[in-house]
Amino acid sequence: MTLPREEVLEGLQDELVRFGELVGSLSPDELAQPTRCAGWTVGDVAAHMIGDMADITSGRFDRVGNPELSQSIVDERKGNTAAELVEELQGVQKAGADIMAVLDDDAWAGPAPGDFGIPMGEGVEALWYDAYVHGEDIRAALGRPATTGPGLRASVSHLADLLSQQSWGPATLALDGMSEFPVSGGGGQRVTGDPLEFVLAATGRTHPSTLGLDDTVNVYREQ
Repeated sequence: MTLPREEVLEGLQDELVRFGELVGSLSPDELAQPTRCAGWTVGDVAAHMIGDMADITSGRFDRVGNPELSQSIVDERKGNTAAELVEELQGVQKAGADIMAVLDDDAWAGPAPGDFGIPMGEGVEALWYDAYVHGEDIRAALGRPATTGPGLRASVSHLADLLSQQSWGPATLALDGMSEFPVSGGGGQRVTGDPLEFVLAATGRTHPSTLGLDDTVNVYREQ
């Protein structure tokens, strides 16, 4: 159940601004630091997120969400400075905003371009989720404090959709400080606790046992 259209559109743009500010603050040494994304540095994570956005706004969907091809997105930007990454992000953010501005209710409910098999609204929310989670990957790598703003709510919403698509549950995400999100129709197990911990567990970044869950909650596990 994707969040309301205006919330998602505004939230994505705000998240991209925050991501750009984060990347723009990075020194060369910080860009080279390893992250919890196996084999990727801070700079690689930034390049991955920005490169995905560039491909999407240019209508190149074949590499987006494809683990076998995502490395090529990173390799194309290897050695880029923080300023160069931010400049590219600002360009694709403007292009994305222009595309989003013409979406009406029918387009929002219709299929997303590419072969993703999801509505447009869910696809845009996925971009917000991606920017938030990868921003947190960078902050964690550098020992910076985590953020718990609107991007966290969008991430829980998107993960509820992914888990429903994977037939996990039924369950209800009743996480601290936010509204409940149904999974596979809702009801069933009530998942409680810290929402950021849930996002980390559901994306394979921490072990789900901290929330009383098992590995099946990891949306990126091998099916």
